[in-house]
Amino acid sequence: MFKPSRLHHSSCGNNCSTYIPDTFGLLCWNVYKNNQKHPRFHHFLQRESEKRDLYFMLFQEAGFQDDHHFELPHFSYDGAANLEFRKKFYGVLTASRVESHDAKAYLSEGRESLLGPHKSLLQSYYSFEDGSSLLILNVHAINFRENQRYSKELERFLHLLKEHKGPMILAGDFNSWNQKRMDKLLKITQELSLRSVTFEKTGKVKSFMGKELDFVFYRELELVEAEVIDDHKLSDHHPLFVRFKRKI
Repeated sequence: MFKPSRLHHSSCGNNCSTYIPDTFGLLCWNVYKNNQKHPRFHHFLQRESEKRDLYFMLFQEAGFQDDHHFELPHFSYDGAANLEFRKKFYGVLTASRVESHDAKAYLSEGRESLLGPHKSLLQSYYSFEDGSSLLILNVHAINFRENQRYSKELERFLHLLKEHKGPMILAGDFNSWNQKRMDKLLKITQELSLRSVTFEKTGKVKSFMGKELDFVFYRELELVEAEVIDDHKLSDHHPLFVRFKRKI
């Protein structure tokens, strides 16, 4: 059903930086497919990018096309499509002021219900000036399946990430809406030595059945600032803003 003809998509921006700075801003957001169709989306991104000095934007449920650059000119992007409809692709997208030096797109092994789509995830690497790498995994986890399937999909995250030595960010919409899912997610992040970003406006983070769905996990980085941005009216999820500083 609407299976994408191509999984990995990418586009290079204008005058992208070569290296990640030691301090950088990141936005994580399920955009509900509004990034290309809502008239106010570009203005909101432009404002937040300038205000918060964003270097990374991690979108879930993003739309993208092969002949289109990212909405902001100084950003490149990598995308992992899980749907295709009328030559438009949808999935997870990681935009960055720094071009990735490696990126891989994956589909979940399971589908959303018997005939539903797979979910997608994107693994990308970015360089600091000393040559070390930051690994980012942008995730939209499987939703309408049993806990056993959810657990198997999260085990895959561990397989993809466990060999990386160095700074890491795991972020996205984890669809962690019951206790068994939450327990599995926390177990995986603990095995990877990842910490969870805590937001002051906890009630503003997208939740279902009393469980938060959106998270940013990290390691070997210092958390400088974290905020839920709730003044947009562009999606049913609020963007999560985080500023990190590299540990030296």
